[in-house]
Amino acid sequence: MSRAEPDLFEVVNPATEEVIATVPMTSLAETDAAIDRAAAAFDSWRRVAPADRARLLRAFAAAVDADREHLAQLEVANAGHTVGNARWEAGNARDVIEYYAAAPERLFGRQIPVAGGVDLTFQEPLGVVGIIVPWNFPMPIAAWGFAPALAAGNTVVLKPAELTPMTALRLAELARQAGLPEDVFQVLPGRGPVVGERFVTHPAVRKVVFTGSTAVGKAVAAGCAAQVKQVTLELGGKSANIVFADADLDKAAASAPGAVFDNAGQDCCARSRILVQASVLDEFMARFETAVRAVRVGDPTDEKTEMGPLISAAHRARVASYVNEPAFTGSCPDGPGFWYPPTVLTPGRTDDRAFTEEIFGPVVSVVPFRDEADALRIANATKYGLSGSIWTRDIGRALRVARGVEAGNLSVNSHSSVRYSTPFGGFKQSGLGRELGPDALNAFTETKNVFIATEEQS
Repeated sequence: MSRAEPDLFEVVNPATEEVIATVPMTSLAETDAAIDRAAAAFDSWRRVAPADRARLLRAFAAAVDADREHLAQLEVANAGHTVGNARWEAGNARDVIEYYAAAPERLFGRQIPVAGGVDLTFQEPLGVVGIIVPWNFPMPIAAWGFAPALAAGNTVVLKPAELTPMTALRLAELARQAGLPEDVFQVLPGRGPVVGERFVTHPAVRKVVFTGSTAVGKAVAAGCAAQVKQVTLELGGKSANIVFADADLDKAAASAPGAVFDNAGQDCCARSRILVQASVLDEFMARFETAVRAVRVGDPTDEKTEMGPLISAAHRARVASYVNEPAFTGSCPDGPGFWYPPTVLTPGRTDDRAFTEEIFGPVVSVVPFRDEADALRIANATKYGLSGSIWTRDIGRALRVARGVEAGNLSVNSHSSVRYSTPFGGFKQSGLGRELGPDALNAFTETKNVFIATEEQS
């Protein structure tokens, strides 16, 4: 490729393997220019009256709401998400923007009692925020970053994953339609080593929000540390689904496929390790096998489909490398498309590679445990700590185990542990910081303390 030729990326539909768009990749010079524009726009955006900033964000949410079906269909074609999931994701992006639209008028400081005067704190915006979005949930994760950042008065440059840029580009268009200034929210499709790395190294970018693999997250964190730059990381997971003997086995088994095979297992929160109390293992497995074989895998545009394809042929090959002798599998189409069946493993050892590493596909491992202490030992024997589920009718046990599991987001008798109004983030190598909920706003501000002397001046 000559210097004069643009860097183009062919976006492929993972269910059909057809090229659906050709997207120019942002160059280093273009990235620098976009960051410079965002830095210049910050001076005016931070001074927009809170009520006016809130009004613009509400208009943005309304524009997303009106465009939900279009956004959903883009995600189906670009990421292979089932149409039902894609509609939920578009609605989630709208809800997150709307939730933080209330924030500009509620970004309060404090008055702290001190001697000799009045002490005040102010929550000041940081400046330019660089957001790096993964390919597994492009639309909601983008909104999780840019909505609180914009609400707090920052400007945003956002890099979608190379494989899935379509909904981010559409969100930028909707922001313009809603009246947000062009340089306040910019989407820069591009290569990670070019655009993403520049977010880390450019001195005008005051914070980086990264969602992706733990390996890349470590490099992002190291780069930000070199500049003493703020960073929020949401990284890998190997979450445990713990089923005790006293649980409702019918519900636990029936819900377990959705907890790991949703989005074809391409989910950091996927409950990809199922820990079952040994005394009910056979009962659980019989119910679970029935549920797994019933999962409908196929055309993501079909309303009845429950699981679509993997994102790419390369990723499918990586997922397959973890599977030797499955206990049982579901079914999937032959092709075209990057299909892989729901797969259940029963490793004899808890240090098995498939049990310890994040596969990021529709593969789950089931192992038995003896008692509460054994369940916690196995659940915590991982470098990750993002999510998990606990199934038991004993509320005392549920609370003890929830406090004992080293993970940031847990649910009891449910797999629903992520909501836009509550904190989200991981322990250990699953990340740093928290997104979503009321506290996320402060992650996009600095606290400024001001003391005012009130003694009479001579």
